[in-house]
Amino acid sequence: MAYLQICKKLHRYGILFKSLPEYQGTFSRHKCAGCAYELGYFHAINGKPKATNDSVLSKIPYSQAGHVRHKDAFTAYKEGYEFALSIANAS
Repeated sequence: MAYLQICKKLHRYGILFKSLPEYQGTFSRHKCAGCAYELGYFHAINGKPKATNDSVLSKIPYSQAGHVRHKDAFTAYKEGYEFALSIANAS
């Protein structure tokens, strides 16, 4: 069995993630929505194109703790990306 990297960051308990839709799909199931959000934010501030599917989440850790439990990590990625763009456009 492959080793699963598990997220231990406090963002797992961030209230921001409570509003994400539930997700019980396939590939990105159980990926950490907090890490996905941070990845989207990082991509936007570094000028990378926004990912069009959840394969972008392949290297982020898993998490089943706190508010990220069963949440849609790809939606979190897109929200992080859009938030970073909104900050850039506000200045």
